[in-house]
Amino acid sequence: MTRLAARGAAWLSLLLITLAFAGPFLWVLIASVQPGANLAAKPTFAFSLDNFRAVLNWETVFLPLINSIVISGATAVLTVIVSGLAAYPLSRYQLRYRRHFMLTLLFTTGLPVTAIMVPVYAMFFRFNLYGSVPAMVLFLAASSLPFSIWMMKTFMDGVPVSLEEAAWVDGAGWVRSLTSVVGPLMAPGIAVVAIFVFVGQWGNFFAPFVLLDSPEKQPAAVTIFTFFSQHGQVAYGELAAFSILYTTPAVVLYVAVNKYLASSFSFAGSVKG
Repeated sequence: MTRLAARGAAWLSLLLITLAFAGPFLWVLIASVQPGANLAAKPTFAFSLDNFRAVLNWETVFLPLINSIVISGATAVLTVIVSGLAAYPLSRYQLRYRRHFMLTLLFTTGLPVTAIMVPVYAMFFRFNLYGSVPAMVLFLAASSLPFSIWMMKTFMDGVPVSLEEAAWVDGAGWVRSLTSVVGPLMAPGIAVVAIFVFVGQWGNFFAPFVLLDSPEKQPAAVTIFTFFSQHGQVAYGELAAFSILYTTPAVVLYVAVNKYLASSFSFAGSVKG
């Protein structure tokens, strides 16, 4: 009976969590195809694609989505490269202050980005970087590095050092062993870090809103703000339609790499005696 009660409580908790996520999602689906949708969208037989037609234009959807892909993709690539190079000595060498450095990284992962936006904003103005997309990508990559280095080191620890030693015997340097031996074996881990950073920056609103001065440079996460008027009025139907279009690339990316991310490291047979 105790096991049955625990299982029932677990299923009830999962059901409540599912309803908490499914409710807003169903509202978005209904409001996106409902003409004149409001905050209390209800299932009706009325069906219209006017909300999608209203937002499917260059300024509202296509340009912001391209900006989001460029900003999030560049941030993910840069973060993966730098975190991989930083995680390699932390994983392979017995550094004196390695534990202190890892604890510092763990501490910085809990530091909210909003807490440092004021000095970052001042720094961007001081060095004439305000409105620069590359400069903002560098800031986003720097803010993503602590947790990315921590994850990258964890994945790199799973690669046997003996494989690198075999490559060193054949004359490969640490760069060659990192790119040809360690990198391919920890490819699922690299993909996890890249997708984690990409999705995190895909939904980042505050940093682009503060650091970019032109709507032509802002990503889709900031464009959502345009559906809220200054007088408190909200275009709920168009907002719901835009939300679906905005979420689709991230969902497609996850579905495309889901099978790859589910794979695990397999070192059996990698080292021959």
